[in-house]
Amino acid sequence: QVQLVESGGGLVQAGGSLRLSCAASGRTFSAYIMGWFRQAPGMQREFVAAISRSGGSIKYADSVKGRATISRDNTKNTVYLQLNSLKPEDTAVYYCAADPSHLLDGIRLRPESYDHWGQGTQVTVSS
Repeated sequence: QVQLVESGGGLVQAGGSLRLSCAASGRTFSAYIMGWFRQAPGMQREFVAAISRSGGSIKYADSVKGRATISRDNTKNTVYLQLNSLKPEDTAVYYCAADPSHLLDGIRLRPESYDHWGQGTQVTVSS
């Protein structure tokens, strides 16, 4: 079992930046594919970014491509999501998720593929 705690959300003006962090505790962090998802009010949870166990495979949603960077530090049991050039439509609760995998470079894009979730951190972008 792994526990996930997100941090770094907040209120930012359009065009600003935020760095979200997700700290994991419990079982070996490096055994997990990590993903970031977001959910706006009244909307389904949507994929933002994912990173493989090794960090060698990364995928972004088209909506954040070029503005987001996902990274992980397996020595600190933490995954990060850097968000730049934020837009009001980026406003949502951001969740990190973890799923165990035997593949070093596999990634998962669908929320139903992840077994473990954090409580979320609110990102609000004002226009």
